[in-house]
Amino acid sequence: MALAAAGGAAVVQAAGTDLWAGFRQRVARLLGRGDTQREQAELERLDRTAAVVRAVGQDAEERARIVEEISWRTRFETLLETSTAEERELVATELRALLADAKPSASASAGGFAAGGKVDIHAEGGAIAAGVINGDVRLGPPRQPGPSQG
Repeated sequence: MALAAAGGAAVVQAAGTDLWAGFRQRVARLLGRGDTQREQAELERLDRTAAVVRAVGQDAEERARIVEEISWRTRFETLLETSTAEERELVATELRALLADAKPSASASAGGFAAGGKVDIHAEGGAIAAGVINGDVRLGPPRQPGPSQG
């Protein structure tokens, strides 16, 4: 069931990212099990999930994501539970491959900033917050120009 939980989390994390188009196709194919009508229904469910994840405000974001994760975890659990032992192994292998491909990657050059997930940089009350600072930072009133600067 850990595999199903990871699948549910991956659907929500991939929604709205660059990975989404290919990811949603693979999830729909996996859950559709060769039935084009079921696959289309799964694509519609996935699109609704992506819309919910993109549309929620800050206050409701975490709750909406959890609800969607649980929904997709349940779908993957049902798929695994209703499969024969032989099918279950194939489904588990496909789901593991899907999860491996769904991990966001991030890289940055020297002095850069990269993140594989959500980043929130915030400062209040005259403080400074930054992902990367190149150069000097000075808090306080600006320096007076020297005599040669006018």
